[in-house]
Amino acid sequence: MSFHDILGQEDAKRLLQNALRKDAVSHAYLFTGPSGSGQMKTALMFAQAIFCTACEDDACGECLECRKVEHGNHPDLSLLKPDGASIKIDQIRELQRMFSYRSEGVNPKVYIIEGADRMTVQAANSLLKFLEEPPAPAVGILISDNSSSLLPTIQSRTQRIPFSPLHPDIMLQALSSEGVPVPLARCAVSLTSGLDGCRELLAQNWFAEMRNLVLQLAKESLGKGSSAVATAGQKLFKTGLGEHLDILFSMFHLWFKDMLYFLYRKHESIVFIDQLDFISRHARQRSTEQWVAYMEFAAESKGKLRSNANAQLCLEQFLIRLES
Repeated sequence: MSFHDILGQEDAKRLLQNALRKDAVSHAYLFTGPSGSGQMKTALMFAQAIFCTACEDDACGECLECRKVEHGNHPDLSLLKPDGASIKIDQIRELQRMFSYRSEGVNPKVYIIEGADRMTVQAANSLLKFLEEPPAPAVGILISDNSSSLLPTIQSRTQRIPFSPLHPDIMLQALSSEGVPVPLARCAVSLTSGLDGCRELLAQNWFAEMRNLVLQLAKESLGKGSSAVATAGQKLFKTGLGEHLDILFSMFHLWFKDMLYFLYRKHESIVFIDQLDFISRHARQRSTEQWVAYMEFAAESKGKLRSNANAQLCLEQFLIRLES
């Protein structure tokens, strides 16, 4: 693996490779940006480059140190992620214990903390002491998609490496090369902020089924006196799709936006591109204001779900509003 294998994130790669080239690697970094935009892959790549014995500012992927990282058994690399809902103080204490031993090589030890913003207060305070006075030469990489939740003192003691969402065209090209059908790829790209998130979503058996159901309901809702509500209740809550209503409302939001894209002649932005014929015949059945209102309905329904509203009732109210 090489930095060249990481799509996008040119600023992040430049900062990290410059540090390697100048022998100025910081004691701690904060990789911050939207979930799924490649922070973990870059963190592992950076660790591999630190250990690599052949390259100055990258990883050769062939030396013993590189192979240890790729196989997940490098003794000087520690990975830490939330245990359940949070990272607990015992996990930080165990990390400190492991770092009390000397490195096996000439390079510093490296630790990567995924979901760093989910540390408990006690864990964060314990990590703060570790950041200030590590028992052995160390490089820490904290990964967070909500860095504002981290203690300001932790933020101030780390070098921020910003990550941004990958451009949709880059993700579409990558997914296409992996054999993902274009309709599914366009939908996944519009619902996530990075390739990792896309792949995770596409790997779910229910994702394609949910997309088909949304199209069925969206088309039915345009007719008078349809059975969309009954169909939705039967289909969703008997097959387990009801557990993913947040995605359903997000897909509806994309569907309504596609209608606006067609009206404004932005066909290249349409997500449900395989439905272009249907969209072209129905986009003008509603005004721009109505399509915007439907988008707001979807957003409101998703908000109700987050507030623990009854899922089935939330869906039924949403579909009824579309048919009225």
